[in-house]
Amino acid sequence: MRRGGLAVVGAVAVGALVVGGGGTAWAGNADLEVHGSAVLSGDLVEVRVIPLNHGPDGLTAASVRLASSAALADTQQLPGGCARTGDREVVCDTGPLAVEVPGGELVVPVRLRDQPAEVRLEVEVAWGGGAVDQDRTNDRQRVLVLATGDPYVF
Repeated sequence: MRRGGLAVVGAVAVGALVVGGGGTAWAGNADLEVHGSAVLSGDLVEVRVIPLNHGPDGLTAASVRLASSAALADTQQLPGGCARTGDREVVCDTGPLAVEVPGGELVVPVRLRDQPAEVRLEVEVAWGGGAVDQDRTNDRQRVLVLATGDPYVF
């Protein structure tokens, strides 16, 4: 799902405990941040997101959720690693994220049911490898995207 367009904004501090056959082991911490842009033209919103992990540990996987104020069209052609999870939302996998190395750009084209003059998007970290978020203040971004065909950055 490296090339699809979902704008995802947010950051997450991740720490997880893994319970195994012999006891408990610390899986690590990571601070995930996502920035991007969104363009609305007609009934299509193209969201672009670049995730970044500030560490201190790498992540094997994370996911971001894109929620729209406008209902999605019934038929979607989402990139691999993305799935529609509701009437107004999509979730996408970021893939592995090394420390301080920008992840691959996610490009998520989302079709809307109508052609609104504007759409409010909320991009947030949906899952950080099962870890507990240490800093919930930076997990979510919101952006208003007007139907001008111009990119709106978050």
